[in-house]
This record gives sequence, C-alpha cells and structure tokens, in this order.
Amino acid sequence: MTSNQNPFTQSIEATDNFPYGFAELEAAAKEKLPTPFFGYIQSGASGEETLRNNEAAFEKYALVPRFLNDVSNLDTSIELLGKTYDHPFLLAPVGMLKMADEEAELAVAKAAANYHVPFIQSTVSTYSIEEIEAAAKNSPKWFQLYWSRDEKVSYSMVNRAEKAGYDAIVLTVDTFILGFREEDKRNQFSPLKKGFGKANYETDEAFLQSLSEHTDEAVIQKIVDHLYHPHLSWNHIAELKKRTSLPILLKGILHPEDALLAIENGIDGIIVSNHGGRQLDGVIASLDALPAVAKAVSGKLPVLLDSGIRRGTDIVKALALGADAVLFGRPFVYGLALEGQRGVEKVLANLIQETNVSLTLAGATDIASAKRMKVTRI
Repeated sequence: MTSNQNPFTQSIEATDNFPYGFAELEAAAKEKLPTPFFGYIQSGASGEETLRNNEAAFEKYALVPRFLNDVSNLDTSIELLGKTYDHPFLLAPVGMLKMADEEAELAVAKAAANYHVPFIQSTVSTYSIEEIEAAAKNSPKWFQLYWSRDEKVSYSMVNRAEKAGYDAIVLTVDTFILGFREEDKRNQFSPLKKGFGKANYETDEAFLQSLSEHTDEAVIQKIVDHLYHPHLSWNHIAELKKRTSLPILLKGILHPEDALLAIENGIDGIIVSNHGGRQLDGVIASLDALPAVAKAVSGKLPVLLDSGIRRGTDIVKALALGADAVLFGRPFVYGLALEGQRGVEKVLANLIQETNVSLTLAGATDIASAKRMKVTRI
C-alpha cells in the first residue's frame, strides 16, 4: 500500500535523501555554504550560551499524553489576528537570505504560500516588499520592522507593507544594536556591509531622500546608521500605531512586565523571543520565558514563541506551555540553502507531518486541545 492509503505507516516511509532532522540539515548546509555564510546563519552571540539553551530547554519538558480519545480527525488550523491559517507556525523573519540561495526570500515566500503559512519578511531582505508580494500574490505575509533612526523611513516601510496587502507588522525590540558576534568577527564578515540587505532601503523614497550621495557605499553606510536606535521606547510605538491600521506585534519580549506594558499600549500580539540566541547572550531561553508571559497576558492577546523550534514535538510542547503559534528560522534557511524553494517545502512538509503525528499520539484533535495538554518539567 502507498503512504496515502495507509496512514498508520506513513510516518516511517522514506521519501528521498533530503535530511529529516535538524542536525542533518545543519550538517548538509555547512557542507554546501561558504564558511562565512554558514557561520553567520548558524552562530549565536558571544559564548552561544543562549543559542544552546534555546534547544536544550525543550528537553526539560515532557508531554503527558491522553489515550482512548477519538483522534481520527485532526484540525491544525489556527486563528491569528482575525485570519485563519492551516498550521500552528509561521516562518520567522530572517534577513539577507541571498547568502543561502539566489532566489532568497522569493523562494521562501512562494514555499510558504503553497502551505498557507505566513511568511514574515525581514526589513533587511534581499528583495523588496513589492517584489515579494509580486512573487507570492495574495498569500499570508507579515512585515518585520527594524526601527530606523529616521522615523520617516520606518513609517514609509510600514505604509508600503500595508499598501502591498501584508497582514501585520512585527516590530523587533531587541536589536537596536547588534549582539557580539564572535563567529562573524573570526570570519571578518558582515552581510549587511556586503549589501545583502539593502533592497527595502534602495526602493524607499524616504530613505533615498536621506542620502547625501547615491553610491553603494553611501547606501550601505546609511543603512547601518539607521539601524542603530538605542532611543526606541513605548512613545515610538504609540506613534507607530497612529501611522497604520495593521495589527502590530512586538518581537523580543521575555519579561512578563513587558508583556503587560504591551497590553497597556494597545499592542495586538507579542512574540516571546531572544532572537535565536543572536543578541544578548546569557538570557533566559524563550521556552522557559513562555509560561510566565502567557500567564501574565491571560489570553488578552496572542502569544507566539520564537527561538529554538527544531521539531514537531517542539511545536507541541510550546503550544502546551502557552503559545498560540510558533516561529522558526534556521530549519527553513538550511532547506533553502540545500534545494531552494523545493528545499523549504521539504522542511515544511516534514515538520507538518511530525507535528501532526505528535499531536495525534498525544491525544489532541485540534490546537485548543493541544493547549490544554499536560506538560511536566523533568
């Protein structure tokens, strides 16, 4: 019997030689990518304590399944900010993806569209907002915003995303200065200074007006200048809310008090994240921060988890610990590096299958029942 005819054995039937697990994906990508490119994608900040802890945190929690439930019909759809999506995950914003594949964000957006999964575009993409919308028309897309020292540039990019039909704005709050990246120092490599992340700036009228000269060097230096914004505060968020009708989520929340302030300031959702271990090293793992943040929010707005998701079982644990959905980045970036759009689709297909099998074996029939699942710390 084929796998379509026999669901019982579908999860053990091989498809092709594409890597299944994250460790295999990472090893294969390391073989294929130039050392500076792989180092940038794989590494974390400083001694990489947070990078390691993000993954290790999932091993500290164990699911306690329920049996003798009818699990013949599994519904993995979620509702976020008034939209319904097929699966409980989104593709995290990852910038400068031309390091992995020439088609970069275009390939990722098209792969995400094929699975009706929201693709979150980074401010420092290789392709512009408009190019990505043209490549994956009418598919779910969110825009991640790095605040600019010139606020007119921030508002301009948000307005472009809204005009292009994007569904939400994700403001990253933990990257007003770059983390201490030892691997990039060793490799003497900065993809931003190589021009990988300039597409949204080069096509932005407000940014172009801020230039005194229009050389490549001037553009890149101005981007670097704009990204340094240690003055970012709740006052800026209040002003941003006046400039767009799109829902705004804050990415980088780890403290319950900041989650409560987000509610007070009218934020529409929060993403519990430590930037994949790439910013401040030694901070709490995102999964460890999740329960307290979810408890503080108490259902008043969506809580998403980012950082450390590698497997379908990770997704199930995050849901059970309070997440409404999760984001992941490195797995799909490695898929992109290996086989372009097709590689991203293979990563998504494997993750979906493992998530579905895990939910079913744990006794869940939908995401609501997954969120009620018992989890114990071990």
